[in-house]
Amino acid sequence: MSIGPDSKCKYPFKGLGYENEKDTVFLKNVVKRSNVIVGDFSYFHDTNSVDFENNNVLYHYSFSKEKLIIGKFCALAEGAKFIMNTMFHSLKGFSSYPFSLFQRGWEKNFDPASLPDRGDTVVGNDVWIGYDATILSGKKIGDGAIIGAKSVVTKDVPPYAIVGGNPAKIIRMRFDENIVKELLEIAWWNWPIEKISRNISAIIGADLQKLKDAK
Repeated sequence: MSIGPDSKCKYPFKGLGYENEKDTVFLKNVVKRSNVIVGDFSYFHDTNSVDFENNNVLYHYSFSKEKLIIGKFCALAEGAKFIMNTMFHSLKGFSSYPFSLFQRGWEKNFDPASLPDRGDTVVGNDVWIGYDATILSGKKIGDGAIIGAKSVVTKDVPPYAIVGGNPAKIIRMRFDENIVKELLEIAWWNWPIEKISRNISAIIGADLQKLKDAK
């Protein structure tokens, strides 16, 4: 008998008796764009709509070069948004106004190289992104990090950091440097699902040795 939810299902709460079982989805089974990549068991919850790509990944299109990459076992709360690269205007000239966008002759002055390129936006594994948080394009959020509600992430976030505010700043580290290093080496999210299922008590506990000894 299998243990745990099916990573390939769309609605992980289906059949568990929850009244609003369609408010939560495993994102990997919802996204359709090739430039949005999500790992197993990462979920998104929103009581209004779970149309994540259109409502929460903003200024990002099928032709966009940059990717949004979200790791495994991430928890994304309602209103969590990603502002992608296409939003940004060039700041190299005297005006930031996007004349070429309206064409009709204005587009001849457009130089694609003038647009900012912040690269891929990458969310690590086991990351919790709180209610109504905003992640700006090209930012890297490390494994195990927590993004506080209504935060605006304008800089990279280290692994296992708790950040909050606008702009988001480190409130504290969840664990000391040595423990973080060991957790990143263990990388439990890459274990086979059977091993994860056997060792959930160690994963959610605070006994590092028990996690290291997991079979």
